[in-house]
Parts: sequence; C-alpha cells; structure tokens
Amino acid sequence: MARSTGVSMKSEFVMGKIKNSKEVMNLISHLRRFDQSEVAQERLRIIKYYAKHGEVATKEAFGVDRKLIFTWKKRVLERKSIQGLVPDSTAPRGVRRSVVDPKIVDYIKSQREFVPRMSKKKLKPLLDAYCRENNLLTVSEATIGRIISRNNLFYYKTGRVYHNPASKWAQNKTKSKKNRIKYAPKPETLGYIQADTVEKIIDGIRWYMYQAIDVKGKSALSLTYKHLNSVNTVDFFKKFQTLIPYKIHTVQTDNGKEFLKQFRVYLEKQNIKHIFIYPRMSKIQGVVERFNRTIQEDFIDPNLHLIYNQKAYNQRLAKYLIYYNCQRVHESLGNMTPTDYLIQEGGMSNMLRSCTKN
Repeated sequence: MARSTGVSMKSEFVMGKIKNSKEVMNLISHLRRFDQSEVAQERLRIIKYYAKHGEVATKEAFGVDRKLIFTWKKRVLERKSIQGLVPDSTAPRGVRRSVVDPKIVDYIKSQREFVPRMSKKKLKPLLDAYCRENNLLTVSEATIGRIISRNNLFYYKTGRVYHNPASKWAQNKTKSKKNRIKYAPKPETLGYIQADTVEKIIDGIRWYMYQAIDVKGKSALSLTYKHLNSVNTVDFFKKFQTLIPYKIHTVQTDNGKEFLKQFRVYLEKQNIKHIFIYPRMSKIQGVVERFNRTIQEDFIDPNLHLIYNQKAYNQRLAKYLIYYNCQRVHESLGNMTPTDYLIQEGGMSNMLRSCTKN
C-alpha cells in the first residue's frame, strides 16, 4: 500500500527555501521516489531511532553503527533531498558487448536483403566461406541470430516474420482453450442449443440471419441483423432466452467471430457451457443446418423483396416463427409441434399454447 510523505520529513531534510516551480517539481519527484523505496523508509526510521536512543541501542536493534548513519546523513546533505536515502542502482556501469567485425554484419545484411527468409542455419556456411576469403574470424549460428535481431535485419514485405523473436508471431500467446465436440449431440434434456448465422447478399448489401434451435425440443428463433459481430449475437441470444420457458445449459456453435468475445463473456456470466465444432464439420451442426434450409426455403427466399422494409419483414417473420414453433409438426417429435412437446414432455402448462398463438 502506498504511503504519503508527511510535512515533518520535508522540514527535516529539505534544505533552503523553494524559489521556483522547477524546485517544486524536483521536490515532488524526490518524495515520490522516497515513498516507493522501502529501504529508504527503513533508513529514515533508523536515523530517527538513533537520534532518540543513541548508538548502543541502535546497534543492538538494527545492527547499524554510527559511521553508517553519518554516511546516510551526508548523502542527504550533499543531494539536498531526502532522496539521498534511496539506494543507488547496483547495476554495473560497464557491460560486456559483442564485438563483431562490421564486414560480417554487412554481409549478413546483404544476404538477408537478397533472400529475406534466409535463416541463421542457411547463413552459417555462406558466412564461413566469406570469412575464410577475407581472413575474418567466423561466428556461431547463435551469434548470427543475435546479429539479425540486434540490427533488425528483417525485410519482409508481406506475411509472417518467422525469425524475429520480437515479432507478434514469434511470441507465445495464451489462447483460451475451446471445448470441442466430435460427433452430433444427442441430448436427453431440453436446453441444448445449436446456433448459426446465414449471410445473404442483396443488391450488394450484406444481411445476416442469426439462427438458434433447441436440439431436443426444436424450439427455434431467427432474426436479421446488418452486422456480423458478437454484440449482435448477445442481443439475439437474450431474445432467444425470453422465447423458451426453461434454462439453457449448453450452446453449440461453429468457430465464427460472432460467437467469440462478448458472446463468450456473456455465456460465462450466465454459467452456460459453450461448445465449438471442428472446422469444416458442419454435419455436427445438423439440427440448426436443417433449420437454416427450412427457413430459407419457406420464408427468407420468398420474402427477400421486403428486406429493406424491416417493419414489414419482421412482422411477417414473427408470424412464420409462431407457425414454426406452434403449428408446424415435426417428425422428430412424433408429429408434434415444439409447443405441444414442451407441454407433454417438458411439463409446461397448457397456457403456453394459448400465449403463443395469434
């Protein structure tokens, strides 16, 4: 927890009067550095303890003698700031640097310009031959790699930068693991949902039909949006939740971008399991894919002329969804409608039938 510096510290250690704003800024900077240093705060505590109890008690309590305390005070006086108690960096002033002949760097650069993806392993024999011809000391593969990285010898126009350790492709990124399913689901209870989107291009304008259906009970919903994103997916899913009178426990989707980000966050908050199919395995999404075909043949294609009149289009879509959920029988449900199935098998009230009809 950050601690603030009191007025007593200022009056005890800051020498002279503040004459201009520059001194004020320096003072604030010094006090902040002092606040962030636990060592400096401990040294200040020892100095105050020494002034109150003397050298013998201070040495017994902290193991610090008079000479060290005087050294700390001298640093404060020399720097005219409490920052003098902050320990200096212990990093060495001089560090070892790799000394490579500039000719070697120029040769590596010329080869990388000629073949941008030439690796250090491919460069090694060429560089050895060049060094022998010019009486130069050769370098190892690791040194070649460091020369490429240190001098930024990357000349890619497009695509991935494979050999640059600082590139986004070379760094390991932690991706959230996706729960995947290998086979078409056969749930025994209601609440297992399959969702998908269908794109329609009409007069050069893209429209997206969001679809969802319960695998067991066949209750379905379809809505049209102008944009394909996870925000619209959350909005569509919330409306689907209000349609069905039971809890959803699992949602199965493909790997589209509309089923990521905000949608995944929303499912986690709702404690709903999210399962993805494997790429190019649409047969695992068989139930929603069949619903896509049905609604396209029965409603979307015959009513595309209304797509620009969203009010009229949505009114007709609502009538079709009532027909699909309440009047259209399904062979998979034993020639019952989804509403009748909910009443008979799901334990719902008969009032559900009257609430969903025109």
